[in-house]
Amino acid sequence: MAPAAGCVIVGGGAAGAATVAALRDGAYAEPITLIGAEAELPYDRPPLSKGYLQGKSGLAEVFLHDLRWYDQRDVRLLVGSAVSEIDLGSRQVKLGPREAIGYDQLVLATGATPQRPDLPGADLPGVLCLRTLADSDRLRDRMAEANRVVVIGGGWIGLEVTAAARAVGLPVTVLETAPLPLMRVLGEWMAPVFADLHRKQGVDLRVGVEVSAITGDRFATGVRLADGTRLSGDLIVLGVGATANTELAQRAGITVEDGIRTDAGLRTSAPDVYAVGDVARADHPLYGCPLRVEHWDNAHHQPETAAAAILGRRAVHDAVPYFFTDQYDLGMEYGGYLMPDRKHRVVVRGDLAGREFIAFWQDPAGRLVAGMNVNVWDVNDTIRALIAERRPLDRDRLADPGVPLTDLLEPGRS
Repeated sequence: MAPAAGCVIVGGGAAGAATVAALRDGAYAEPITLIGAEAELPYDRPPLSKGYLQGKSGLAEVFLHDLRWYDQRDVRLLVGSAVSEIDLGSRQVKLGPREAIGYDQLVLATGATPQRPDLPGADLPGVLCLRTLADSDRLRDRMAEANRVVVIGGGWIGLEVTAAARAVGLPVTVLETAPLPLMRVLGEWMAPVFADLHRKQGVDLRVGVEVSAITGDRFATGVRLADGTRLSGDLIVLGVGATANTELAQRAGITVEDGIRTDAGLRTSAPDVYAVGDVARADHPLYGCPLRVEHWDNAHHQPETAAAAILGRRAVHDAVPYFFTDQYDLGMEYGGYLMPDRKHRVVVRGDLAGREFIAFWQDPAGRLVAGMNVNVWDVNDTIRALIAERRPLDRDRLADPGVPLTDLLEPGRS
């Protein structure tokens, strides 16, 4: 058994690599061990459903750092290694029956796993999910051979894969149980933007439908809907969401509630154990509730807070959530968070029909809770600053393109 070895980071994704950077940039001088289950060095996931999937970018745009970067920061890097157990009493993580690594601090950056619906045929060859670099490689190779694609799920991953498939000329059918794709995220006013976008690109978008089975014998050949409709497809993509990888924490007795529960400083219920990235369900001071955010920006910035907590400094993660998407000729940035059980009103600035606009969501008190800029650039930092101020904003001024957004900030903030 190894003695205590500084900080051990479990998870070799973007959040794990960002934790290394934040600790060393903060002058953490103790040993750091980064353990990743995948064989590759830590990499970014957004390109996997965007540029890399479409062949527009290569591995240089995917990997965050080369091996030399970790060597320069004196990091013990264990890729292709899976932690099997956390022993809180002895402060060790176990990689197997004979190998254990001690820790003074432990950071859990274990990410999430794509959901596979409990459907007949879901395990057939030709049915793919997208999460890892290997997944993206398989999907790109399969798109080069496929004749027709069926995407189950109209969320961000499903729609980005759809755009990639249409870019190479493949017919695509998207199946969504909700009345519109992205309904839960964007609401009834803005979800139609993406529905119309895909339909105009020739996508067969079917909403309010339920899949009862994936058909085929030795290989997927299509899907059957609950109403008996059969649709052909030799590539079936599952994009129905992801589940936080909480098993290690749960078995160790760490509090889990749709993710590993943490305070605003990313501290879990166990002493000196932290959680960051997709797996963390953290108290958020701005929204007054715990949030689990599965986006690139979160994975890159929560580690700064966890590192501050480890170093004994002020540690509060209160950043406004952010994500982006690129689909066809539409580029979008989104800041904020919509509470699904609360009412919001939408204000639009710009050309909604021409897909060059900003949408703002206000709560009943007039405070901005989210904003989305579509093919309008260099405004999202200001949008997030307005959200963070938590002040009522005049609806007419929000909608007026003649009023610079910076003019809406508190004096001295612009």
